[in-house]
Amino acid sequence: MNSTGAGADGSRGTFLLDTTLTPARQGFDSFRRGWEARFGDRPALPAYSADTIADFRVRLRITRLRDAVIGDLYAESAVRTDDPAGGDLDLVELHAVRRGAWTVGGLPDRGELTVSRGQFLLRHFDRQPPFKRSARTRELGLLLRSAMLRPLLGNRTVTGPGDSPEMRLLTAHMKMIRSTVTGLGPAGADAAHRVLIELVKAVASSRFDDGEPLLAPALVRAAKDLADSRLTDADLSSATLARELNVSLRTLQRAFAAVDESVTGYIRGRRLEEARLALAAPHSPLSVSELAAHWQFADSSHFIRAFKKHYGQTPTEYGRSTR
Repeated sequence: MNSTGAGADGSRGTFLLDTTLTPARQGFDSFRRGWEARFGDRPALPAYSADTIADFRVRLRITRLRDAVIGDLYAESAVRTDDPAGGDLDLVELHAVRRGAWTVGGLPDRGELTVSRGQFLLRHFDRQPPFKRSARTRELGLLLRSAMLRPLLGNRTVTGPGDSPEMRLLTAHMKMIRSTVTGLGPAGADAAHRVLIELVKAVASSRFDDGEPLLAPALVRAAKDLADSRLTDADLSSATLARELNVSLRTLQRAFAAVDESVTGYIRGRRLEEARLALAAPHSPLSVSELAAHWQFADSSHFIRAFKKHYGQTPTEYGRSTR
């Protein structure tokens, strides 16, 4: 079990539980010991089926921030609880499936429900529900004990696409927490936790509070992640990103201004960086004009001027110097 942490009370930190390389019949015991060392019995591990315990190959990276637990899970083997499962929970849970499927039963409003790749489920559980995961399932999870969320959710099961604007924002903020949690001071940890709660509320209500300044860093991170995946798209722009994230263009621009950046500047900088990496390759397959077209510069002249301003050399000069 590898871990890094901050805070003497154990309220912040990260650790890894990995039994994918552990002999099958020792995997569950190793996982259970690691879990109980960190959490005790709150929350307790589910009552897994005998088949699951006999072949328990799971990798779980956990980040803890106060009452929030973020989990990045890969289940190499199939996982199933005994039915009926049980045990008090009183947790708000989010499950975003990236690969495979997660099936949960006993939902008062849905009965049994399967969350497949690209979908999420959010609800409050007062009891441990029966569930199963198919082999090779990847999932991003969030557990919260916040009483602020229970009245909003009630007895509802909220589901939807994992790439909805609200989920993009929440996912971006969870990534930021994972990368910064060990360095956060008390004030930073408190702010990060408050933003997490607000973004879960946004997912529950399908509405983002674009007037809340604390949410600006999450919006910037989500916009950057979205832009990075579409750098070669001709229609990538500030307006496109704002529309995809379901916020006004002005809101997006204000968020970037808060971190001393601009949306267009970020897009251009990332395109130049990708072009630079291509030029540095030993045998770059693209000419300067082809690079300009590929990374959506108006023409070679615009590309050359922008590249020289950014890196102090023309693309041709840079390519020669790196080779």
